[in-house]
Amino acid sequence: MNIERVEQLVRELLIEIGEDPTREGLLKTPHRVAKAWEFLTRGYRQNSESIVNGAIFRAETNNMIVARDIEVYSLCEHHMLPFFGRCHIGYISDKQVIGVSKLARIADHYAHRLQIQERLTAQIARAIMDSVHADGVGVVMECRHLCMMMRGVEKQGSVMTTSSVLGSFHDDQSTRLEFLNLISRQIT
Repeated sequence: MNIERVEQLVRELLIEIGEDPTREGLLKTPHRVAKAWEFLTRGYRQNSESIVNGAIFRAETNNMIVARDIEVYSLCEHHMLPFFGRCHIGYISDKQVIGVSKLARIADHYAHRLQIQERLTAQIARAIMDSVHADGVGVVMECRHLCMMMRGVEKQGSVMTTSSVLGSFHDDQSTRLEFLNLISRQIT
């Protein structure tokens, strides 16, 4: 990403909306916005293999592994406004497990692109399936979209839920139900 070019574009945007980019409060704004966009879109400049970074471990297990309530922040590709929420990931290992922090890193990797929640959910599921050659994967996301909250229909309480189920999570109803039960359970 060309930081200087993005800074220039932000200056032009400020002028276009009626602001003065030379006033005190906005002097460093173009640079700060460019750096923010560099961070928010870093998913374009990474690959999932480097995210996993070899953190796949042999394990003589084939039970369900679930990570719940992973915070996710992304940008809607239609309005470039944030959406945010929680991601729940489950998989059934096939003699391999992935480092638990890598589940969150994979979610962040795909979230740091312009996205729609439906695609993001599917990309996370596919990346995990491919990384550990799982018997099955399930991903459920629950997000709030500022494009619905701040503009348009202005529905502040709305939450969008998406799911992607692959392998045994797709083919076996009892596996899918076990996953859904585990992610909806309250921790005491």
